[in-house]
Amino acid sequence: MEATTLRVAVLVERRRQPNAWEDWQFRIVDVLIDSGEFGSASHTLRDDGRTAQILYPGFDVSLHRDEGEGYYLNLTSGAPVWFVMWRIDDEDPSRAWPELVTLSYNEAGRLMDAQERVDNVPLPADVREWLQVYADEHYRPEPKERKRPASFRAPEQR
Repeated sequence: MEATTLRVAVLVERRRQPNAWEDWQFRIVDVLIDSGEFGSASHTLRDDGRTAQILYPGFDVSLHRDEGEGYYLNLTSGAPVWFVMWRIDDEDPSRAWPELVTLSYNEAGRLMDAQERVDNVPLPADVREWLQVYADEHYRPEPKERKRPASFRAPEQR
């Protein structure tokens, strides 16, 4: 994978009345590489009246140099993930859809700071390798500097 953009599809699961307090519950099940086989419109893969799985194709995940730190943080977290921002329809709470897919830990953090719903799913090994190559090429973490305790600094430097 030499490109800096991947096309993906997001699989969302909807459950009817999962408990006494909720009418609907949604979760991001998976993010799949979309080579065009999923079409361009969302479609229901299964719906038994209680649980439905809906596939939303056509999301572009682009890598950008200014997000290098976010990719690095995702990769070094111990469990790299896809971050999926999604929304629930205010007028029809039985409907939810993904809005954005990213690999940047920092971008996901900014979305959550803006009160958006962001879930994550594990990153497959081939995508992790692709992201690692990009991060290695475009990002260098700043070396950590040891801070001297204040008691060892001159009074004017405290």
